[in-house]
Amino acid sequence: MANLSTRFFGLDLKSPIIAGSSSLTAKVDQIEKIAKAGAGAVVLKSLFEEEIHLQFEAELNSPNELAPDPEYFDYFDYVIKEESLKRYLQLITDAKKVADIPVVASVNCTTSTEWVQFARKIEEAGADALELNLFIVPSNENRSHTANEHFYFDTVQKVLQVVHIPVSVKISHYFSNLAKVVSELSQTGIAGITLFNRFYSPDIDIDAEDLVTSEILSSGNEYLLPLRWTGILSPKSACPLAGTTGVLTAETAIKFLLAGANAVQVASVIYEKGPGVIEKFNTAISQWMDQKGYQTIDEFKGKLSLKTKEIDAWERVQFMNYFGGFSY
Repeated sequence: MANLSTRFFGLDLKSPIIAGSSSLTAKVDQIEKIAKAGAGAVVLKSLFEEEIHLQFEAELNSPNELAPDPEYFDYFDYVIKEESLKRYLQLITDAKKVADIPVVASVNCTTSTEWVQFARKIEEAGADALELNLFIVPSNENRSHTANEHFYFDTVQKVLQVVHIPVSVKISHYFSNLAKVVSELSQTGIAGITLFNRFYSPDIDIDAEDLVTSEILSSGNEYLLPLRWTGILSPKSACPLAGTTGVLTAETAIKFLLAGANAVQVASVIYEKGPGVIEKFNTAISQWMDQKGYQTIDEFKGKLSLKTKEIDAWERVQFMNYFGGFSY
């Protein structure tokens, strides 16, 4: 029978299917089901510093007959932050009790001091690894691309200095030179890079003439962008890569492994089909490997990456072969 073991987050995993950060991985009962379904690891819902700030602002703007002084607001801000962190640390503790797979914490912060504080506390709570959920939407024309890139490297450096558990990063594709950034990030000592963050995206309601929320769950063709970059970057990265976004079938997971990923992170498919879909993924991957004569993932991982395929196969951007002679 095929061996599905792999390595990501600096840890040995029994399966390349990782339950990615989502509201499902903030619930202990769901985490237990995910572990029993055969996931390689579970990434807890991210602790967002921005959410803590929004909670504070909501309380600050709520009707109040009294007008507390600034010192009260400072104290209130501290209490909200500490309570949010306390709940997250308890989630780590509780998840470790019910899951026999690695429990990976995830954080997203806007200030360097919080990255360090949260990382220390998370390690103390017993997380097996830490995923830094890093992203900047480069919409500020006054901020240089160099400054944006420094944010990633500065954050990684600060966190690696204060924790001993493995640290990985989850990044976006918004870079002027993605290949260079990933190559350099992979040499910082991190244990893995996940491609890519899936952002909230607004849409437009033309009848109401207003901004609305687009689809929350990923769709089946969204995997193509991270798949391309996995194929291009896997031979150039000094640390393992994982693919995510649009991984809705076992076939798509296999594609990422062939492109050079060590693992994939899934979330939308668990929302749609429940944690049991992970077991189905594992079974389908194992059956495919048996059919192909592969006993381990390493035997075919990266078989179709840029290292073994001609550069045009991954880097072509035009449809010349398809539409060059197209006419009505």
